[in-house]
Amino acid sequence: GIIFLQTPLKDPSITSSFLPSPENEPSKYAFEKFTLLYTPFWISVFAYIVIFQTYEDFNAWSYIYLCCGLASPLLLQPIVFPSAFFGSPDANRPLSERYCSKATLWIFVYSFIGNYWYTHYFYSVLKASYTFPSHRLNNVPIALIFATHFYFSTYHCFSNMMLRKIITTYEPGFLRSVLFWSSVLAFAYFTAFAETLTISSFPYYSFEDRYMAYTVGSAFYGIYFIVSFPAFFYEFQPANLDKKEEWMSLWNSFVSSCGHGMMIMCLLDFVRLGLGIDLVVGS
Repeated sequence: GIIFLQTPLKDPSITSSFLPSPENEPSKYAFEKFTLLYTPFWISVFAYIVIFQTYEDFNAWSYIYLCCGLASPLLLQPIVFPSAFFGSPDANRPLSERYCSKATLWIFVYSFIGNYWYTHYFYSVLKASYTFPSHRLNNVPIALIFATHFYFSTYHCFSNMMLRKIITTYEPGFLRSVLFWSSVLAFAYFTAFAETLTISSFPYYSFEDRYMAYTVGSAFYGIYFIVSFPAFFYEFQPANLDKKEEWMSLWNSFVSSCGHGMMIMCLLDFVRLGLGIDLVVGS
C-alpha cells in the first residue's frame, strides 16, 4: 500500500533503475553486473552438492577447496580482471583506488567478522552447531568465511538494486523513507529466512529447535542485514554526481566495515541480554 502513496520523481536527469547508471557510475555498474553474472554459477554448484549429497564424500580440505574456489572469482576480480568484463574504468586505476577493491574488501571484512564473532551468538542463542569435518578458527569452520563472501556479495547486490530502484523512482520525503526502511526490514528477514530454509536439507548444520531457527532465528540473522544493506548502499555513493567517481580510501573502507560490524554485534548482544542467555565464545 505504501508504494501507491509515493510521488514519482520529477527530476528528468535521474532515470528509474535497478542498476547503477553506466554513464555516471560505470565502476559500480560493472561490479554489480559481474556479481549478478556469477551468482547463478555458485548457486548451481551448491544446489548440485546438496541435492546429490556429494558432501558425504567431503573431508575438511574438500570444504576449503570448494568455498575458496567459489569465492576466488569475486575476491580476485579487482586484481585479475578489474574491468569486470563490462568496461569498468577501474582497469585504468591503481589497485587501491578501484571501486571493486573497496567494495570487495568491505564485504570480505564483514564476512570474516560475521563468522568469527556472530556465529557464537547462533551457537549460544539458537543452539546451532556445525558437525561437518572442518579446519576451524575460534571454533568456526574457516571454509564458511569464504562461503559467506559469495553469499553476501549476492545479497548486497540485490539489496543495492532494490534500494536504488526506490531512490531513483520516488520523490524524497517521509513516505519514501518509510518505503525505504520497510523494504530494508522486509528484505533482511526474507534473505535470512530464505538462506535458513535452503540449507535445511544439509544435515551437518543443525539447530536444537528448527522451528525457532526459521522464525526467531531468521529475525535474529536479519539483524545483520538491517545494518549492512543500507550501509553498503550508501557507503559507496560517489562524493559527487559527475563522472569522477570519488570514493573513500581502501583503509576507510576497511574501517567502515569494522564499524558497521560492531553495530551489528551490539544489536545481537542486546537481544542475547534481553533473552538472558550466556554467550560462550571459542569452545
